[in-house]
Amino acid sequence: MTESYMKKLSFTLLDAVTDKDPAVQEQVGSALCALGEAQPAEMLRACEEYLQQHDKLAYPYRALILRAMETVLSSHIQKLDKATASAVILLASNEMTRTKEQGCERQQAASGVLVAVGKRFINQVMEEVLSRFQPGVLPHCSVLQTLASLSVSNAFGMVPFLPSILSTMLPMLGMTKQDTTRLMFCAVLQHFSESALEYLANLDQAPDPTVRRDTFAADIVSAYDVLFHQWLPSRDAKLRLAVVAALGPMSHLLPSEKLEEQLPKLLPAVLGLYKKHAETFQVSKSLGQILEAAVRVGSRTLEVQLEALLATLHSQVCVPVESSSPLVMGSRSEVLRCFTVLAHSSPDRLLAFLLPRLDSGNERLRVGTLQILRHVINSAAAQMEAKKPFILSSMRLPLLDSNNKVKRMVVQVISAMAHHGYLEQPGGEVMIEYIVQQCALPPEQEPEQQGPEVEDLAADSVRAISVSTLYLVSTTVDRMNNVLWPYLLGFLTPMRFTAALTPLCRSLVHLALKRQEAGDDALLVQYDAHVNLPSPYALTTRLLVVSSDPHLGEGRGAASLRLLKVLRQNIHPQLGPKWETTIPLLLDYLDEHTADTLSLKEWEERLLTFLRGTLCAVSDNTWTCQLSLEMCRQLPCYNGKPQEKNFLYKCIGTTLGATVSPGVVREHLQELLESARYQEEAEREGLACCFGICAVTHLEDTLAQLEDFVRSHVLRKSSGIFGIFKDRSEHEVEKVRGTLILCYGHVAARAPRELVLPKVESDILRSVFRCFDTKVLGIKVETKDPALKLCLVQSLCMVSQAIHSSAQAASFHFSRKAELVAQMLEFIRAEPPDFLATPIRKKAMLTCMHLVSLEPALGEQVQAEVIHSCLRSVMALPPEPQREDSGCQESLYLDTVRALEGLLASLLQRNLTPQGLQVIVEHLSPWIKSPQGHERARALGLSARLLRYFLEHLHVSALVPFHNLGLLVGLFSLRCADLCAATRQEAVDCVHSLLYLQLGYEGFSREYRDEVAERLLILREGLVEADPAVLFHSCHSIAQILAKRLLPDQLISLLLTMFEGLGDPDKNCSRAATVMINCLLKERSPVLQEKVPEIISVLRAKLQEVHEDHVLPAVQHSVYLLASQHCVSVVSSLLGSPLPFDSHTCALWRVLAVEPSLAAQVLGLLLEKLSKDVPFKESRAFLLGSTPNRVATVLPLVATCALHEVMSAPASGPAVLELYPQLFVALLLRVSCTVGVQLPQNLQAKERKGTGLAPAARSLEPCSSAVDALQALLLRGGSQDVVRCVELEGGWELLRTTAGHEEGVAQLARAMAKCAGPRLPMVMKALVGTQSSMYEIQRVTSTAFLAELLSSNVVNDLMLLEPLVDSLLARQKDLSASVRRLVLRGLANVAAGSPDKVRAHGPQLLMAMIGGLDDGDDPHRLVALEAMAGLGQLLDLVEPCDLHSVLLHTAIRIRPFFDSEKVEFRTTSIRLFGHLNKACHGDCKDVFLEQVVGGLVPLLLHLQDPQNPVAGACRFALCVCVPNLECAELTTAFQKYLQEGRSLHFGEFLNSTCKHLMHHFPDLLGRLVSTSLFYFKSSWEGIRAAASMFTGFLVLHAQPEHRPQVDLEQLLVALQLLLRDPAPGVREKAAETLGRLVKFA
Repeated sequence: MTESYMKKLSFTLLDAVTDKDPAVQEQVGSALCALGEAQPAEMLRACEEYLQQHDKLAYPYRALILRAMETVLSSHIQKLDKATASAVILLASNEMTRTKEQGCERQQAASGVLVAVGKRFINQVMEEVLSRFQPGVLPHCSVLQTLASLSVSNAFGMVPFLPSILSTMLPMLGMTKQDTTRLMFCAVLQHFSESALEYLANLDQAPDPTVRRDTFAADIVSAYDVLFHQWLPSRDAKLRLAVVAALGPMSHLLPSEKLEEQLPKLLPAVLGLYKKHAETFQVSKSLGQILEAAVRVGSRTLEVQLEALLATLHSQVCVPVESSSPLVMGSRSEVLRCFTVLAHSSPDRLLAFLLPRLDSGNERLRVGTLQILRHVINSAAAQMEAKKPFILSSMRLPLLDSNNKVKRMVVQVISAMAHHGYLEQPGGEVMIEYIVQQCALPPEQEPEQQGPEVEDLAADSVRAISVSTLYLVSTTVDRMNNVLWPYLLGFLTPMRFTAALTPLCRSLVHLALKRQEAGDDALLVQYDAHVNLPSPYALTTRLLVVSSDPHLGEGRGAASLRLLKVLRQNIHPQLGPKWETTIPLLLDYLDEHTADTLSLKEWEERLLTFLRGTLCAVSDNTWTCQLSLEMCRQLPCYNGKPQEKNFLYKCIGTTLGATVSPGVVREHLQELLESARYQEEAEREGLACCFGICAVTHLEDTLAQLEDFVRSHVLRKSSGIFGIFKDRSEHEVEKVRGTLILCYGHVAARAPRELVLPKVESDILRSVFRCFDTKVLGIKVETKDPALKLCLVQSLCMVSQAIHSSAQAASFHFSRKAELVAQMLEFIRAEPPDFLATPIRKKAMLTCMHLVSLEPALGEQVQAEVIHSCLRSVMALPPEPQREDSGCQESLYLDTVRALEGLLASLLQRNLTPQGLQVIVEHLSPWIKSPQGHERARALGLSARLLRYFLEHLHVSALVPFHNLGLLVGLFSLRCADLCAATRQEAVDCVHSLLYLQLGYEGFSREYRDEVAERLLILREGLVEADPAVLFHSCHSIAQILAKRLLPDQLISLLLTMFEGLGDPDKNCSRAATVMINCLLKERSPVLQEKVPEIISVLRAKLQEVHEDHVLPAVQHSVYLLASQHCVSVVSSLLGSPLPFDSHTCALWRVLAVEPSLAAQVLGLLLEKLSKDVPFKESRAFLLGSTPNRVATVLPLVATCALHEVMSAPASGPAVLELYPQLFVALLLRVSCTVGVQLPQNLQAKERKGTGLAPAARSLEPCSSAVDALQALLLRGGSQDVVRCVELEGGWELLRTTAGHEEGVAQLARAMAKCAGPRLPMVMKALVGTQSSMYEIQRVTSTAFLAELLSSNVVNDLMLLEPLVDSLLARQKDLSASVRRLVLRGLANVAAGSPDKVRAHGPQLLMAMIGGLDDGDDPHRLVALEAMAGLGQLLDLVEPCDLHSVLLHTAIRIRPFFDSEKVEFRTTSIRLFGHLNKACHGDCKDVFLEQVVGGLVPLLLHLQDPQNPVAGACRFALCVCVPNLECAELTTAFQKYLQEGRSLHFGEFLNSTCKHLMHHFPDLLGRLVSTSLFYFKSSWEGIRAAASMFTGFLVLHAQPEHRPQVDLEQLLVALQLLLRDPAPGVREKAAETLGRLVKFA
């Protein structure tokens, strides 16, 4: 990259810095930085040169460039050469001190540049900066800022300069009177002191190691005196803070004796600032620095100030922090650093101050004191070593504080104590117990919202910090190992520490592993030495039970299991190998599952298996009995924790099952029955599970114990009825009976099948119904308790399942089957239809499922009743609301659906035939078609699973037709587009299964895979997401598959079903129906040929019935398919559609453009229809002589609308391109001949009606419809830019209006020439042929278009100029004045479009224009106006010889137009007059001079014309005319006053003009005055006033001897009339002129 190129690139960017957009400015700066990254020196030189050259560049832009230079310098200072550095330094110095304004952005940027350069070139920078830092003169503030910044960025470079700088600066301190300057001096002194301290602290790296602290002592002392004694007492808060910020580092440079002398004054002064300032960071920081300096010199004065220091600092810590801003937190840190300094120097005094304040009841004082104490414990450990007992004893009261803020701080203090050996002291256990108590705080105590009035922290935050503290102490503080082990074990079993189990277990595991490394003996717990620790049985029970919900309490299950693993030797010596392998498997299982994916039921089974394995490994009946006893003892501890207690019951049953003593078993079972809390559902279930598990090995004992309990406590009718329950209510007794029923069910479900089956009817069912039935006076009374019903259903379900799963089920004759089924249906019907309240219906269906397969079989009517009742019970349920607490409800619903599915599958299995399937589908059909989405989803899911079940169990013995396949496929295939993704996939599964069922019935094996049918599975995956394109493409593919696989008769039934599906309430399914119908029509179109008209009729009828918009596109496609083979008939049919087209008809027209060849055919037919009839008819009223009234004909109007709709389709592009010229010309002429044309009477009524009903519908107005069609043509023909250009200029609206039609055509022509040039030859060819049209408006439109084309050079490039000119010249004699006018416009446009061709056609063009000026057939003289405008364009381009012959004639012909009432005529004629003067050369100048003199007065006066264009034309004409007068002074005056863009002081200009006229042309006075008098009667008051002024100035400057030229009498009369003018301004000027007539007296 060369320097010149770099400079050019930099200058290009630098020129752009003045952009007004901030984002652009920022990007320019970034780009400059990027250049600097590549070539820093060149970029910097370019910036320097640019700023030098552009001295007046605004300050913000200079600052931007300087910032970019600073960025580059900061990164690449090492690449900078000395010469460039010098230039940059000088530039930055000048920029920095250019103005005295302080703190401006440019000064800061320039200072930054100097600081960046100073990192390497410190000497050069200092030389320049010090040159602006002269003794006795206050420096620029930016100089001070730069010095301060340099000392920070380059301390080693700056410190050697400090002595000389300080010697110069110190006298200035007394001269400084402004606080802003003092602030800067304070900052400088602060940074100087800090850099000096940094230098002294790193002398080994310093360039001059001889520098000592006393080098700066004298200067610092002088500066200190000024700052402390004079500036610190200032009232300015900012100045005080700046002073104290400087005093901090300066105190380290003061001599020790000076510091000792000043401390009694300095410390109180600094402490006093705490009361004056809310922001105390600088105060605290400086105080810390002063204290460090005092301690360093061993100050004795500090002891005297200690109490005041401690009190002030303590109060600062006790103030609550209301903000987490860096300044606030920094201030707190600095205050604590002060305490550290004092702790090192006076620990006893510090503790004597702090510890008594821990007893304060004030929260702020206690929290602040604890915070200081924690900081001191950590930062002054050596000084606090001997004070540990005192500190521990002082914590007694804070431990009892219930305030969460205090708790949090206490935990932090205990953490600090643990790290420094405090907890090993007597009383340390209290601290540990406190931590565990905080770990056990429940998270629920945290308030949901904490407003500003809530001061306490959330309990959860206290718990969180306690948990982390306990783990941190256990794992990182080795000295705490013997303190915590085995002490923490004692916290595992008490229920109040349950919430702390996870952190406790984690800490204990870590401690145990550490001890394990020392040997197994070190891990064993010596229970004789620790009598308060829980027993192995208690630990095993507790940790196993809390593991039942492993993700609760931050994963306490895994933590408990890990602790059990490391405690295996303490639990039992035989468990080592067993737990070493089984517990890791359980932990791996937990790692594989989250709280959402873990099945608690399966997890509990794994834990029970683990317990059984443990009992087997121990093989000690005594140990097992002791464990079961401990489990029973812990049962009451879990009251209120149903899930854990339920699991404990299961553990008890498992343990009892392993017990070999029947007496122990019956004793424990009896105790459980008597002590159970029957009111709690979970406990009833747990107790029943316990009996069931126990019955696995003790069936007889379990049944006997239940029988004894039922007989002795439920069926007794003595005065002590109900035994132990005699004091309980009837409701409570119901709970007992329900529990016993459940117990029997669980016994039947878990006990060995071969032992249970003989006892089902004789013992179990008899006992169950004996507990369920209630008798009053011997009469059976039906129970109304839903819980008891549920218990019965659950129990019967388990019993029937046990029978069904038995190996002897096939031969078992269940005599009570019908009775049980009827009972279940009764329960199902009794359930609420709108709410899934209980699992009764689920359990009842499961019971029926198991019973259905048993013998004897159910009758058909009973089966139908079962299906109908169960479907209605489940399908009609409302959808579940999406609530956070709806998880259980959703689970119950899913289980109920699975039960229903199992029941239907069992019924289907009994009759696995198409007829059996048809029976079930008939019951499901109303739900599949339901308007409720959730009902459809349920029905489809159920259908899919049933069909899959049918397919999996299909066995065909003979080939039979699947006669109802079409109906079933139609039923399910529509649902492939259901709103629910799962429902869509289920529908595909149904269709897939049905196709394979057909294949199965055709003789194919189950393993056969059909390639066509398998495509459904691929399509199924695409239905997961509701992407419409994918969704309906999949439906199309499904229809293709069906078309290939269904037989003709099945296809007909399928189509009928699809047509009905068009009105499906699910719009997606309705769309799917249209997609599939189209596909089937396409695939089977040959056989549907005769039905095409009827199909179109049906489709249009469906469009009227179905008001969903999404159905329309597919119906369009259907029409396209038909039109592809029958275009003429489809177009004819659609042309018969009534106007205005409804949206459906429009859509059907648009679809005909989908395929290019079809679209071309349709467009050709429509063009033919467009020209087949006249565009309009004139009404009878016109023939009678009244105003003409034109009415559009219908066929061209319909064809125009149809053309618009066809070309609106994007796909019509190729066809439009093919017919572009014909379409363009036809539509352009259609636009022209419909301007102002009315609709037929019948359509006007429809238009008004349609407008009222659908205001957004397209207008039927003939011209608008033609314009819309023309726009559609351009858009579709690739001429979008044409449409956009015309739209920007409002051309489309102009085209529609009579007044603006020509301009609209002209704008269209310009846009075509600009954006669609290649289209013009063919368009022009077609358009020229229409210039002889019988309709005048068409000739006007074509001429306007061709005329405007000549204004573009493209016609010359395309070699169209000659034909166009010839075509226009041929229309000069057209009967229409508008055509003649447009011909002149077009010929004049040659000057703009092809100026080099004007000379060749000059005579023809001039003659045409002159002919236009003389046109007498135009009453409005618009042809003459056009001729004048055209001459103005041509004069400069034609040959002079051609022009001279017409010059005078033209000037004479245009002179009357100067005073025309129409502004266009005045403007054009005056401007043309100027052009004529401009073109006047040689001999004609003398001839033309008379015209100049004659036109001078009108031009001067029309400078005051009310229309600005006229005034502007006069300025131009006067400036061009005045040279012909050959008066240099007048020419100069005109150029001065009439300069373009300059405002005109008319009076001054007129005065000067008259002065020169009278001086050089005195003989013209009379002529000028008489001409002026003519304008006294002007209709414009401005010109009347100007005429009066002009006359007055003429008189003013005329010589007395020229008086005879003026008819004073006439002038006096005229002025008198002006005195009565209604305009005050005119009267004023008339009076002024009259006063000047005195000169002629």
